Amino acid sequence: MTDRRRPVLAAAEQAADALELFSRVSSRLRRLVPFHSAVWTAADPETGLITAPMLVENLGSGEGCAAYWKSELLEENVLPFRDLARASVPAAGLRATTGDLPARSARFRRLLQDQGVHDELRAVLRIGDRPWGLVSLFRTTDAFRPQETALLADLSRPLAERLRTFTRPPASARGTDSPASGLILFDESGDVTSANDEARHHLARLPEGPSFPTPLGLELPIWVIGTVLQARAVADGWDRGSARVRIRTTEGRWLTCHASCLTGPGGRPGPVALVIEPATPADLAALVAEAYGLTSRELQITQLTARGMTTAEIAAALFISPHTVRDHLKTIFIKAGVSSRGALVARLFTDHYWPALPEPTPVRRHGQPPARARVV
Repeated sequence: MTDRRRPVLAAAEQAADALELFSRVSSRLRRLVPFHSAVWTAADPETGLITAPMLVENLGSGEGCAAYWKSELLEENVLPFRDLARASVPAAGLRATTGDLPARSARFRRLLQDQGVHDELRAVLRIGDRPWGLVSLFRTTDAFRPQETALLADLSRPLAERLRTFTRPPASARGTDSPASGLILFDESGDVTSANDEARHHLARLPEGPSFPTPLGLELPIWVIGTVLQARAVADGWDRGSARVRIRTTEGRWLTCHASCLTGPGGRPGPVALVIEPATPADLAALVAEAYGLTSRELQITQLTARGMTTAEIAAALFISPHTVRDHLKTIFIKAGVSSRGALVARLFTDHYWPALPEPTPVRRHGQPPARARVV
């Protein structure tokens, strides 16, 4: 029996980056699941919030994105992505879910209906419970059929696995000349009231995508706006998640963007403060783990290996047996596509991450001073 996913997955393998992946996959998928317009976006696997890149097809320049995500995060909707990310099936159609009554969703009543949308098919590209991408397909006539929804659901994991590979850092991203933390303040209505020079510096290095002008002359990308909306959603009780997202710059470096809602008079939600800054060593280590599918234990062993520690020293530091360390290393080599410790260090740490990592925990042997990690 022919695998209907094959042409889509072949298109994904040909992509050189995440944006090209979205473009190639969307073009090939349209032949199997016809749609009028679409939005494809990467997601931060820790929070599920949108991040770069985003592909908007046949929806203008994406001027409706802010309203779409505001409805997604701050209104009562059917099939919010946060629920779909945890559902047994990671794809669903709006009409099929509502019994052909899509107006049950505020998103349809306030936005989609006026744009001539008849049905929306959504999917989360995920690995386990980790979302790597979000997809919305729109039709102006006819509802999406069950077999079309099933096909998109079957594409979820393999597309997420391919998308995950593009978070791996390029060698050109070594070092940093980024300034300190940038700060942007938003009033209760969501308008920008102030921003420092560091914030302007970071914003200028974000990739192209749907963005929106502000009275300060800044163009705010949808990923920043989405983080602010999430902070408001948490403050208003719509969500208990984190208003935090990692965004890759045009230079290949990573920034962390996080927002929180301040308290206003009488305890009411007040302005929102958004901080955008270079990713910390902990964030970079987490990105290594995410990019190569490493578990937390495998990441620990990889970090200690990068510092030149022997198998016995790693075992002592982590209170596990040398045999267990060797088993973990075999798995790590497979995931990273290498065959030696030196190749592992070169691939995951030397070019970008290793210089920023903290020193490993010293290993103390009985009757000896703490062991020092060797430089490799």
